[in-house]
Amino acid sequence: MKHLIKLSLLLALLLPATATAHDFVVDGIYYNINGTDATVTYKGTYNWQYSDRYTGDVTIPSVVSYNGTTYSVTSIGNSAFYGCTGLTSVTIPNSVTSIGNYAFYDCSGLTSVTIPNSVASISGYAFYRCQSLTSLTIGNSVTSIGGRAFQDCIGLTSVTIPNSVTSIGLGAFQACI
Repeated sequence: MKHLIKLSLLLALLLPATATAHDFVVDGIYYNINGTDATVTYKGTYNWQYSDRYTGDVTIPSVVSYNGTTYSVTSIGNSAFYGCTGLTSVTIPNSVTSIGNYAFYDCSGLTSVTIPNSVASISGYAFYRCQSLTSLTIGNSVTSIGGRAFQDCIGLTSVTIPNSVTSIGLGAFQACI
């Protein structure tokens, strides 16, 4: 009986460490389900050394179907593209309303981003250390830009911030040249 209890405790501790970070994958993009909506998430298993990173050009669809159900892609989740140094471009659809914390953190190969008009918030550290990012267009619905959202984007030469932005967090554009 003692061994069974020890084994049960060991399994309880190990199972969360091996849980996948996503509910399903379609066309190489990983998603979590939120009711009738889907959130883009990171690949591989959950740990700080994400495996199987996204690379190249990624186009996020506005809707995705899985197991006979169609989901609207409404957000880019926390750490979705974290550390994807080989990511060169991303197309964000008009269905996305939020970009999570650390979503594109350290995507040093990312060169340009257009935040569509549907996005209302860009969370903290969302594009932190995207050093190859040279141009940035922020959609007309964005009301808040989180702290350090674009810090250390040293390649930025052009940023367009619309009048809809009412809140810019501490250090949002720190160390941008």
